[in-house]
Amino acid sequence: MNRMAVVGVRVEMPSQQPVLLLKEEDGERYLPIWIGPVEASAIAYAQNGMTPPRPLTHDLIRNLLEAFQVSLAEVRIVEVRDSTFYADLVFSNGVELSARPSDSIALALRTGASITCAEDVLAAEGVAMPGEQEDEVEKFREFLDTISPEDFGRHLGDTPPGSQPPG
Repeated sequence: MNRMAVVGVRVEMPSQQPVLLLKEEDGERYLPIWIGPVEASAIAYAQNGMTPPRPLTHDLIRNLLEAFQVSLAEVRIVEVRDSTFYADLVFSNGVELSARPSDSIALALRTGASITCAEDVLAAEGVAMPGEQEDEVEKFREFLDTISPEDFGRHLGDTPPGSQPPG
């Protein structure tokens, strides 16, 4: 397994689809994972250290883990099948659960858990960016500094059409 760092989330043009970008800590490969706007907002909130007025789902899960005295030890991105990424959550009590990488990473950012990726996933889906392309990544990081979670669409905490207001 290769340790990964979260570079950030941006909106891919022209599809308007958010993409999560991870970077191999001891290498030059990047792993782009297309995700939903809600998950993009949750990741951006955590990266920016923002606390919503009410706990979001990932905050609630973190709070539940703390209440039950279990910690998230690691998020493992383990497989890609039919262009869909799969991850495992590894807990301090030895339990492992399958989960979406976007939810897993949103939770890892809130708990400080490490993020790793299987070598075969990086070999198949990773994109190598040698030194001269690092300037593009730096521009991406600068872009991330200028956006907020609200840039991904619906504000977190907004009530979706046809649903009950938060209680």
